[in-house]
Amino acid sequence: MKIIAAVSYGLSQPFSIQQLDLTGPSDEEVLVKIVAAGICHTDLVAHAGVFPIISPAVLGHEGAGVVEKIGKKVSKVKVGDHVAVSFSSCGECNSCKKNQPAYCYSFASLNFAGTRKDGPILHDSKHNPIAGSFFGQSSFASHAIAHQRNVVSVPKNIPLALIGPLGCGIQTGFGAITRSLACEPDSSILIIGGGTVGLTAVMAAVIQKCKHIILIEPYEARRRLALELGATAVINPHQQDIENEVHKILPAGVNYALDTSGVNIVMEHVFNVLAPKAVYGFVGVPQKIEQKLPGTVMQMVPAGICFKGIIEGDSDPDQSIPELIHYYEKGQLPIDKLIRTYPFEQINEAITANQLGDCIKPVLLISQ
Repeated sequence: MKIIAAVSYGLSQPFSIQQLDLTGPSDEEVLVKIVAAGICHTDLVAHAGVFPIISPAVLGHEGAGVVEKIGKKVSKVKVGDHVAVSFSSCGECNSCKKNQPAYCYSFASLNFAGTRKDGPILHDSKHNPIAGSFFGQSSFASHAIAHQRNVVSVPKNIPLALIGPLGCGIQTGFGAITRSLACEPDSSILIIGGGTVGLTAVMAAVIQKCKHIILIEPYEARRRLALELGATAVINPHQQDIENEVHKILPAGVNYALDTSGVNIVMEHVFNVLAPKAVYGFVGVPQKIEQKLPGTVMQMVPAGICFKGIIEGDSDPDQSIPELIHYYEKGQLPIDKLIRTYPFEQINEAITANQLGDCIKPVLLISQ
């Protein structure tokens, strides 16, 4: 079938809106008409060539839409269902069997490589293959093919523009606080970065009843929003000394830290304000692939500090996405305050706005 997609040709070129051919779903796959798709930092990292997916490629991994066709072995959803599309997992490894699909043994190949075991499903007008299946979806398109494992039915009364970001950024920030770090009531948390993941982490820390919720963020508008969402303090790393500011509030240091930025110098400063027995979580893609952990073993061991790598907030989308919707409907997760929508053809303008700090979570409106 003919679809419209935003094709990535690499960092030096903008996304190009083109008509492509999409192969129909196999037995366990689902054809989704994409109504909305969030733009995530991971898409931009892939566009820059950090992941193994090879250009030209269709990216996008925060899709939301309507099921148009299902394979003959699909039982999880039906035609007409509204769905969120999240990351892909094999369903067979030990992690998947333990309901920990974010740590699927095949996570990298299923989500980053842009390939599919049955062969390419996207082709240009000359029948040249286009890499797809990014995070098991490639949702920067009018239609996407996903496996039934990575689609989740959602209520039809929730706008799909709000549903898209649940599949990655929002579930990552929420899960990092509630599951990965499991912050206790009255504990303290220091969050690096006020993007989608970081600000969702602020909201989650409020739900967890953390006593001190401190955000490090250079953009003033994001710091203001963090305070509105429940942060107890904010720090501008360009104008304030991170270590001094944290120690003014918590002389003994913080119980938990979450990096969503990947900025080396900030990660180093945060290491120096961890309390004994603190847990330091990392979800941000580092500025350099070879980035080392902050601090030294001689600093870590006597203080009992733990480092924790976090993927997708330790989420199982079948459980996490309904949970996020529950908190949104209760008014405890006002994700609409993070979102700005753009027409699909303005994908490059949306990315620029995000990179300049003018927009926290750009969401592309693709189909009606």
